[in-house]
Amino acid sequence: MSTHDTTQPLPVPVSGDQAAVVESAGGLISPAEILRIAWEGIARNKVRSLLTMLGVIIGVAAVIIMISISAGTEATIAEQIQGLGANLAFIQASFGRGRPGSGDSGPMLVYDDTAVVESVPGVVGTVVDQTTGKTVKADGTSLTDVPVMGTTPDFPSVRDVDIARGRFFNEVELERKAKVAILGASLAEELFGDGDPIGQQVTIDTTRLTVIGVADEKGIVGNTDFDSQLYAPITVVFDKFMPSQFARFIGDRVRIIYAQIDEDADMEQVITQIQLKLATSKGISVEELPVTIQTQQDIIDTQSATTEAFRNLLAWVAAVSLIVGGIGIMNIMLVSVTERTREIGIRQSVGATPNDIRWQFLTEALMLSLVGGVIGVIVGVGGSWLFGATGDMRTVIVPASILLAFGSAAAVGVFFGFYPANKAAQLDPIEALRHE
Repeated sequence: MSTHDTTQPLPVPVSGDQAAVVESAGGLISPAEILRIAWEGIARNKVRSLLTMLGVIIGVAAVIIMISISAGTEATIAEQIQGLGANLAFIQASFGRGRPGSGDSGPMLVYDDTAVVESVPGVVGTVVDQTTGKTVKADGTSLTDVPVMGTTPDFPSVRDVDIARGRFFNEVELERKAKVAILGASLAEELFGDGDPIGQQVTIDTTRLTVIGVADEKGIVGNTDFDSQLYAPITVVFDKFMPSQFARFIGDRVRIIYAQIDEDADMEQVITQIQLKLATSKGISVEELPVTIQTQQDIIDTQSATTEAFRNLLAWVAAVSLIVGGIGIMNIMLVSVTERTREIGIRQSVGATPNDIRWQFLTEALMLSLVGGVIGVIVGVGGSWLFGATGDMRTVIVPASILLAFGSAAAVGVFFGFYPANKAAQLDPIEALRHE
């Protein structure tokens, strides 16, 4: 007949590390004690713990880096679009939209449309752009496929281009088809080296143009390399470089008209008025108007949508890495529960409740993921800085991405650590003590 009181903890002979466990496990365990025990569990197998955290480290670092790259790309695009000029609307010929039954599905944006756009209230400036690639010769140097842009005198102010030397052409020179040219900064250097290009002549086909100005450096904005361009009056470009047999019937076609909108005007309302006036001038409805009109914000939004798709793709990759890291944590915690079954039995025998055991192992899993998260944040921030400092790619570290990545790591630790912790809590004390 047994004389043991089943309401009292079982007397168990212990020794070594288990003595410390018994000492710490008697009765209610404080949160600080649970953290200490969890940390000792991690520190006991440093290499195994580090390998377990590897998936979380990679996942957290990937989230921070990919968001910093995406934010840097968006900032660069926004700056480039804003660098095109202030408060611009881009009126472009739209291929495939022509007057029904006319047999003409090509663009119908012509130079004369500039006057129509200028007449709309709220439009404070217009510039046309018709560019063609030509071979430019000067001072014994010949350059092929140089972008020759036919434009109008307001180009520097509307497109935010400064003239470093000389001047831009004026209305009189535009009307008289003066054979003058303004060179981009790098084009001037390639053609004339360190010499002064002002007053020199360049030859395009058989036409000689006198250089009257050199634009300041602006670099590449969007798809346009401003520094490699040659600017000439649009009337000269139409007359000498892009003669059209249809010009006498439909006018000289242009690729794009830039309309600068007054800052105080309602952009959408002005654009609607531009569409109405252009459609009326062509005798067609707005729906048939063969042009598209975009604002700088439209272009930024389009580019942002592209980078967002790229960011979402990388987010899935990072999420997979975090899930793999979580599975690794769960596997190691299951191994840990098996290895420490006798320790669990000892703790239960001296009064630890299943909840104490559950919290101990759940805290250990959470600590694994949080330590991995901290290392991942360091790697992610350092990697983002390294990408920006050593490559052509711009990065912007977003603080919210650090919180997102770290929070995800914590969630992974709790989710994947619960099953091993619950399994440890449900162990039978007698069976656990018998475990070798």
